Amino acid sequence: MKLKKALYFTAMAACLGVFSGAASADALSDIRAANKIRVGIDLGAPFYGYIDEKMQPVGSDVEAAKLLAKDLGVELEIVQTTNSARIPNLLSNKADLIISSLSITPERAKAVDFSIPYGAIQAAVGAPKSLAIKGMDDLNGKAVAVTRGGPQDKLVSEGAPGAKVVRFDDEAASITAAATGQTDIVAITPPIIHAIGKRNPAREFEVKFVIQSYRLGIAMRKNEPALKEWVNGWIRTNLKNGKLNEIHLKYAGVPIPDEIISGAN
Repeated sequence: MKLKKALYFTAMAACLGVFSGAASADALSDIRAANKIRVGIDLGAPFYGYIDEKMQPVGSDVEAAKLLAKDLGVELEIVQTTNSARIPNLLSNKADLIISSLSITPERAKAVDFSIPYGAIQAAVGAPKSLAIKGMDDLNGKAVAVTRGGPQDKLVSEGAPGAKVVRFDDEAASITAAATGQTDIVAITPPIIHAIGKRNPAREFEVKFVIQSYRLGIAMRKNEPALKEWVNGWIRTNLKNGKLNEIHLKYAGVPIPDEIISGAN
Protein backbone atom coordinates (compact mmCIF):
# COMPACT_ATOMS: atom_id res chain seq x y z
CA MET A 1 0.00 0.00 0.00
CA LYS A 2 2.79 2.39 0.95
CA LEU A 3 4.54 1.61 -2.33
CA LYS A 4 1.36 2.32 -4.32
CA LYS A 5 0.90 5.64 -2.52
CA ALA A 6 4.51 6.57 -3.16
CA LEU A 7 4.17 5.77 -6.86
CA TYR A 8 0.88 7.70 -7.04
CA PHE A 9 2.32 10.87 -5.54
CA THR A 10 5.44 10.57 -7.68
CA ALA A 11 3.26 10.35 -10.80
CA MET A 12 1.16 13.32 -9.67
CA ALA A 13 4.26 15.39 -9.02
CA ALA A 14 5.54 14.57 -12.49
CA CYS A 15 2.23 15.57 -14.07
CA LEU A 16 2.11 18.81 -12.13
CA GLY A 17 5.63 19.52 -13.23
CA VAL A 18 4.64 19.06 -16.86
CA PHE A 19 1.56 21.29 -16.52
CA SER A 20 3.55 23.90 -14.62
CA GLY A 21 6.16 23.95 -17.35
CA ALA A 22 3.48 24.28 -20.04
CA ALA A 23 1.77 27.09 -18.18
CA SER A 24 5.01 29.02 -17.73
CA ALA A 25 5.97 28.70 -21.39
CA ASP A 26 5.04 31.58 -23.68
CA ALA A 27 5.54 32.58 -27.29
CA LEU A 28 7.94 35.43 -26.51
CA SER A 29 10.22 33.11 -24.52
CA ASP A 30 10.02 30.50 -27.28
CA ILE A 31 10.99 33.08 -29.92
CA ARG A 32 13.97 34.24 -27.90
CA ALA A 33 15.03 30.67 -27.19
CA ALA A 34 14.87 29.83 -30.90
CA ASN A 35 16.65 33.11 -31.76
CA LYS A 36 14.15 33.45 -34.62
CA ILE A 37 10.76 35.01 -35.21
CA ARG A 38 8.49 33.72 -37.96
CA VAL A 39 6.40 36.50 -39.48
CA GLY A 40 3.63 35.82 -41.98
CA ILE A 41 3.56 38.32 -44.85
CA ASP A 42 1.57 38.32 -48.08
CA LEU A 43 4.21 38.94 -50.76
CA GLY A 44 1.59 39.54 -53.40
CA ALA A 45 0.43 42.84 -51.92
CA PRO A 46 2.33 45.88 -53.19
CA PHE A 47 3.25 48.17 -51.49
CA TYR A 48 3.00 46.13 -48.29
CA GLY A 49 4.88 43.05 -49.43
CA TYR A 50 6.17 41.91 -52.82
CA ILE A 51 9.16 40.40 -54.61
CA ASP A 52 11.47 42.90 -56.32
CA GLU A 53 13.48 42.51 -59.52
CA LYS A 54 16.28 40.87 -57.51
CA MET A 55 13.81 38.27 -56.25
CA GLN A 56 14.00 39.67 -52.73
CA PRO A 57 11.00 40.36 -50.45
CA VAL A 58 10.42 44.09 -50.00
CA GLY A 59 7.61 46.40 -48.93
CA SER A 60 6.45 48.32 -45.88
CA ASP A 61 5.39 45.22 -43.94
CA VAL A 62 8.65 43.47 -44.84
CA GLU A 63 10.71 46.40 -43.54
CA ALA A 64 8.57 46.64 -40.41
CA ALA A 65 9.13 42.93 -39.76
CA LYS A 66 12.89 43.34 -40.25
CA LEU A 67 12.93 46.25 -37.80
CA LEU A 68 10.90 44.29 -35.26
CA ALA A 69 13.22 41.28 -35.45
CA LYS A 70 16.28 43.51 -35.13
CA ASP A 71 14.89 45.29 -32.07
CA LEU A 72 13.97 41.94 -30.52
CA GLY A 73 17.48 40.68 -31.21
CA VAL A 74 16.48 37.63 -33.24
CA GLU A 75 16.61 36.46 -36.84
CA LEU A 76 13.62 37.02 -39.13
CA GLU A 77 12.00 34.20 -41.06
CA ILE A 78 9.36 35.42 -43.50
CA VAL A 79 6.50 32.97 -43.87
CA GLN A 80 5.02 33.72 -47.27
CA THR A 81 1.24 33.66 -47.19
CA THR A 82 -1.76 34.68 -49.22
CA ASN A 83 -4.35 37.19 -48.12
CA SER A 84 -6.90 34.56 -47.15
CA ALA A 85 -4.35 32.29 -45.40
CA ARG A 86 -2.90 34.90 -43.03
CA ILE A 87 -4.90 33.97 -39.92
CA PRO A 88 -4.96 30.20 -40.67
CA ASN A 89 -1.15 30.23 -40.90
CA LEU A 90 -0.99 31.91 -37.51
CA LEU A 91 -3.47 29.58 -35.83
CA SER A 92 -1.72 26.49 -37.23
CA ASN A 93 1.55 27.73 -35.69
CA LYS A 94 3.28 28.25 -39.02
CA ALA A 95 3.99 31.84 -37.95
CA ASP A 96 4.52 33.65 -34.65
CA LEU A 97 3.10 36.97 -35.87
CA ILE A 98 1.24 38.29 -38.90
CA ILE A 99 2.41 41.65 -40.24
CA SER A 100 0.53 41.77 -43.51
CA SER A 101 -1.78 44.78 -44.01
CA LEU A 102 -4.22 43.01 -41.69
CA SER A 103 -7.05 45.30 -40.63
CA ILE A 104 -8.44 45.04 -37.11
CA THR A 105 -12.03 43.79 -37.21
CA PRO A 106 -14.37 42.34 -34.54
CA GLU A 107 -14.66 39.09 -36.50
CA ARG A 108 -10.91 38.56 -36.68
CA ALA A 109 -10.47 39.56 -33.04
CA LYS A 110 -12.55 36.52 -32.08
CA ALA A 111 -9.82 34.27 -33.48
CA VAL A 112 -6.61 36.21 -32.80
CA ASP A 113 -5.25 38.99 -30.62
CA PHE A 114 -4.24 42.27 -32.21
CA SER A 115 -1.63 44.78 -31.24
CA ILE A 116 -2.43 48.47 -31.03
CA PRO A 117 -2.64 49.96 -34.57
CA TYR A 118 0.68 50.51 -36.31
CA GLY A 119 -0.82 52.01 -39.47
CA ALA A 120 -3.99 52.42 -41.49
CA ILE A 121 -5.32 51.17 -44.78
CA GLN A 122 -8.05 52.59 -46.98
CA ALA A 123 -10.48 50.53 -49.00
CA ALA A 124 -11.08 52.35 -52.27
CA VAL A 125 -12.51 51.77 -55.73
CA GLY A 126 -10.37 52.38 -58.79
CA ALA A 127 -11.23 52.41 -62.49
CA PRO A 128 -10.21 54.07 -65.75
CA LYS A 129 -10.75 57.82 -65.89
CA SER A 130 -13.40 57.37 -68.59
CA LEU A 131 -15.77 55.48 -66.27
CA ALA A 132 -18.26 57.58 -64.30
CA ILE A 133 -18.20 55.99 -60.85
CA LYS A 134 -18.89 58.05 -57.75
CA GLY A 135 -20.29 55.63 -55.17
CA MET A 136 -21.30 52.10 -54.31
CA ASP A 137 -24.57 52.28 -56.25
CA ASP A 138 -22.57 52.76 -59.45
CA LEU A 139 -20.99 49.32 -58.98
CA ASN A 140 -24.27 47.43 -59.35
CA GLY A 141 -24.37 45.46 -62.58
CA LYS A 142 -20.61 45.76 -63.07
CA ALA A 143 -17.71 43.34 -62.50
CA VAL A 144 -15.51 44.39 -59.58
CA ALA A 145 -12.18 42.70 -58.82
CA VAL A 146 -11.31 42.17 -55.14
CA THR A 147 -8.73 40.21 -53.18
CA ARG A 148 -10.32 37.14 -51.66
CA GLY A 149 -10.79 37.52 -47.91
CA GLY A 150 -9.80 41.18 -47.84
CA PRO A 151 -11.99 43.94 -46.38
CA GLN A 152 -12.96 45.15 -49.84
CA ASP A 153 -14.46 41.75 -50.59
CA LYS A 154 -17.00 42.15 -47.80
CA LEU A 155 -17.59 45.86 -48.40
CA VAL A 156 -18.43 45.42 -52.07
CA SER A 157 -20.47 42.26 -51.52
CA GLU A 158 -22.62 43.97 -48.89
CA GLY A 159 -22.60 47.54 -50.21
CA ALA A 160 -23.25 46.71 -53.86
CA PRO A 161 -25.22 43.43 -53.89
CA GLY A 162 -25.91 43.86 -57.60
CA ALA A 163 -22.21 43.88 -58.50
CA LYS A 164 -20.47 40.86 -59.95
CA VAL A 165 -17.61 40.29 -57.50
CA VAL A 166 -14.56 38.71 -59.16
CA ARG A 167 -12.24 37.31 -56.48
CA PHE A 168 -8.48 36.86 -56.86
CA ASP A 169 -6.21 35.07 -54.39
CA ASP A 170 -3.80 37.96 -53.94
CA GLU A 171 -3.43 41.64 -54.76
CA ALA A 172 -0.82 40.99 -57.45
CA ALA A 173 -3.43 39.04 -59.43
CA SER A 174 -5.94 41.87 -58.94
CA ILE A 175 -3.39 44.37 -60.25
CA THR A 176 -2.68 42.25 -63.32
CA ALA A 177 -6.38 41.81 -64.02
CA ALA A 178 -7.01 45.56 -63.89
CA ALA A 179 -3.85 46.55 -65.76
CA THR A 180 -4.49 44.10 -68.61
CA GLY A 181 -8.18 44.91 -68.99
CA GLN A 182 -9.60 41.68 -67.59
CA THR A 183 -11.66 43.93 -65.34
CA ASP A 184 -12.31 47.67 -65.43
CA ILE A 185 -13.07 48.15 -61.75
CA VAL A 186 -11.07 47.08 -58.72
CA ALA A 187 -11.70 47.55 -55.01
CA ILE A 188 -8.32 47.73 -53.28
CA THR A 189 -6.06 50.36 -51.63
CA PRO A 190 -5.18 53.78 -53.16
CA PRO A 191 -1.42 53.03 -53.46
CA ILE A 192 -2.20 49.88 -55.40
CA ILE A 193 -4.65 51.73 -57.63
CA HIS A 194 -1.83 54.14 -58.46
CA ALA A 195 0.42 51.12 -59.12
CA ILE A 196 -2.11 49.85 -61.67
CA GLY A 197 -1.95 53.20 -63.42
CA LYS A 198 1.84 53.00 -63.58
CA ARG A 199 1.72 49.42 -64.85
CA ASN A 200 -0.44 50.48 -67.80
CA PRO A 201 -0.63 54.29 -68.16
CA ALA A 202 -2.89 53.95 -71.20
CA ARG A 203 -5.74 52.73 -68.96
CA GLU A 204 -5.63 55.98 -66.92
CA PHE A 205 -6.52 54.21 -63.72
CA GLU A 206 -7.49 56.46 -60.83
CA VAL A 207 -9.11 56.39 -57.39
CA LYS A 208 -12.85 56.95 -57.81
CA PHE A 209 -13.85 57.03 -54.15
CA VAL A 210 -12.77 55.77 -50.72
CA ILE A 211 -15.14 53.23 -49.20
CA GLN A 212 -13.72 53.04 -45.69
CA SER A 213 -10.54 53.34 -43.61
CA TYR A 214 -9.21 50.56 -41.37
CA ARG A 215 -6.62 50.39 -38.63
CA LEU A 216 -3.84 47.88 -39.22
CA GLY A 217 -2.64 45.60 -36.43
CA ILE A 218 -0.04 42.91 -35.83
CA ALA A 219 -1.83 39.63 -35.16
CA MET A 220 -0.76 36.95 -32.71
CA ARG A 221 -2.34 33.90 -31.15
CA LYS A 222 -4.58 34.53 -28.16
CA ASN A 223 -3.41 34.34 -24.54
CA GLU A 224 0.14 35.53 -25.16
CA PRO A 225 0.32 38.55 -22.81
CA ALA A 226 4.12 38.84 -22.77
CA LEU A 227 4.37 38.87 -26.56
CA LYS A 228 1.47 41.31 -26.88
CA GLU A 229 3.00 43.69 -24.32
CA TRP A 230 6.37 43.62 -26.09
CA VAL A 231 4.83 44.19 -29.54
CA ASN A 232 2.67 47.08 -28.28
CA GLY A 233 5.71 48.68 -26.66
CA TRP A 234 7.68 48.26 -29.89
CA ILE A 235 4.92 49.94 -31.91
CA ARG A 236 4.68 52.88 -29.48
CA THR A 237 8.45 53.38 -29.60
CA ASN A 238 8.71 53.25 -33.38
CA LEU A 239 5.69 55.46 -34.00
CA LYS A 240 7.15 58.01 -31.58
CA ASN A 241 10.65 57.96 -33.08
CA GLY A 242 9.26 58.11 -36.62
CA LYS A 243 10.78 54.88 -37.95
CA LEU A 244 7.44 53.29 -38.87
CA ASN A 245 6.35 56.53 -40.51
CA GLU A 246 9.57 56.62 -42.58
CA ILE A 247 8.85 53.10 -43.82
CA HIS A 248 5.25 54.03 -44.69
CA LEU A 249 6.33 57.18 -46.56
CA LYS A 250 8.95 55.24 -48.51
CA TYR A 251 6.43 52.80 -49.96
CA ALA A 252 3.03 54.51 -49.81
CA GLY A 253 4.13 58.07 -50.49
CA VAL A 254 1.89 59.34 -47.68
CA PRO A 255 2.42 59.47 -43.89
CA ILE A 256 0.70 57.32 -41.29
CA PRO A 257 -2.50 59.14 -40.20
CA ASP A 258 -2.03 61.42 -37.19
CA GLU A 259 -4.74 59.64 -35.20
CA ILE A 260 -2.72 56.40 -35.32
CA ILE A 261 0.42 58.10 -34.03
CA SER A 262 -1.35 60.16 -31.35
CA GLY A 263 -3.46 57.17 -30.29
CA ALA A 264 -0.32 55.15 -29.50
CA ASN A 265 0.90 57.64 -26.88
